[in-house]
Amino acid sequence: MRFASLGSGSAGNALVVEVNNTRLMLDCGFSVKETLARLARLSINPSDLTGIVITHEHDDHAGGAFKFAAKYNIPVWLSYGTLKMSARYIPSQHNLQFNVIDSHRDFSIDDIQVQPYPVPHDAREPIQCIFYDGNHKLGVLTDVGRSTPHIEAQLSGCRAIVLECNHDASMLQTGPYSWTLKKRVGGDLGHLENLDSAKLLAKLDNSQLQHIIAAHLSAKNNTPKLAKSALAKVLGCDDEWIGIADQLLGFDWREMS
Repeated sequence: MRFASLGSGSAGNALVVEVNNTRLMLDCGFSVKETLARLARLSINPSDLTGIVITHEHDDHAGGAFKFAAKYNIPVWLSYGTLKMSARYIPSQHNLQFNVIDSHRDFSIDDIQVQPYPVPHDAREPIQCIFYDGNHKLGVLTDVGRSTPHIEAQLSGCRAIVLECNHDASMLQTGPYSWTLKKRVGGDLGHLENLDSAKLLAKLDNSQLQHIIAAHLSAKNNTPKLAKSALAKVLGCDDEWIGIADQLLGFDWREMS
């Protein structure tokens, strides 16, 4: 199993997971043109994609998914709530194949088993996902306001984790956002800040962890240095061992052994 990011942040998100000839894209918050360019950096053509899994209906995760899926005839997996709230993105005439999932029930797409799990976020029926190939587990957690015991149980024992480090609490409070937006971002249905992400990581079984990537960093309320430092302290590792999912470049392929 290997995985890579097309980009991560409030301007757009997409992650690709590959096992053998099965390639799934988690979310697609970029335009069709931009998605094509970012996939090309990873040497992926649209025809290489087996499916798209959408976590929730916010623009930076679903804004480009349906047009891209319709143009290239790619099946889409998503919760019922996300489907209902995504009508504004869906082309009026389309041949889209929707697969509505239960956020508590695993499903398989060819060689990849997907384990969705519900998360507290200000969307209709948001999920995050564990990807499993029978040996390796990749855990993804972004767009979540707070941790829960269920989230921690899902992420324990992963070989790789893509973990939200959206903001630094002090930077958010003194930053340029409106008071209303600060309350939303920092609330229980918003986004994880660095120290809360570190506390979550500390509760996990990290004995098999080979990759940890800080994701969905705010351009105005965080820095890669702060995110890396928070996670590295928990793991007792050098800051440079912590990866960053960049908004512009994402991150290149990472493989689990």
